Amino acid sequence: MERVRAGMFARSKTGHDKDKLYIILKTEDEYVYLTDGRLRPLSKPKKKKRKHIQPICRFPEGWESERITDDYVKRAIRLQE
Repeated sequence: MERVRAGMFARSKTGHDKDKLYIILKTEDEYVYLTDGRLRPLSKPKKKKRKHIQPICRFPEGWESERITDDYVKRAIRLQE
């Protein structure tokens, strides 16, 4: 599998959120934490197994993980779609 890093875009492959676009907030061994800035804000990210996402090897413009906000995430996803 591709190297998955925080800040990359990812698309859900399974579940009720299939084909939904997220930004990877954090990675662990077999899980990633995803945010969309709206239903899944930075304060409550979605935990999903790595095998259930399709990473997109692109980062939002100006990605700085310490300074991101929900509005920034929403805007980046809207521009990516």
